[in-house]
Amino acid sequence: MKSKKYFILAIRILVGLIFIFSGITKIINPLGFAQDIQNYQIVPEFISFWTALILPWLELICGIFLLTGILVRGSSFWISSMLFVFILLIISVLVRGQEIDCGCFGFIGHKVDWTLLLQDLILFSLSLTILVSSLKRK
Repeated sequence: MKSKKYFILAIRILVGLIFIFSGITKIINPLGFAQDIQNYQIVPEFISFWTALILPWLELICGIFLLTGILVRGSSFWISSMLFVFILLIISVLVRGQEIDCGCFGFIGHKVDWTLLLQDLILFSLSLTILVSSLKRK
């Protein structure tokens, strides 16, 4: 049982650090992130702008909470929800044959491709593992 506890802790630290880093890189340049969102051609410009202002802070706060063990259930739920949407967006881009940067880590460019989809699927499964584990500790 101890090994499972440490495994969940390691996952929390990993996912938390990734979302902290992701949030910070987007907070630094909200207009650039708004353009990244707009490149997906899914939402109107004003929604891209507001999303670029709110989403990075949600990522940062949830990442900090996972890292520190505060509100783990809620944080893992929100991170899982975000990753689910990110996965749908990636699939949309791949199906439409677009070639865009994902905007995942702000100024650090990464093209939307099958590797990114796989990475997000792995992160999604890790965040769901945290969520399910936190539900079992009720």
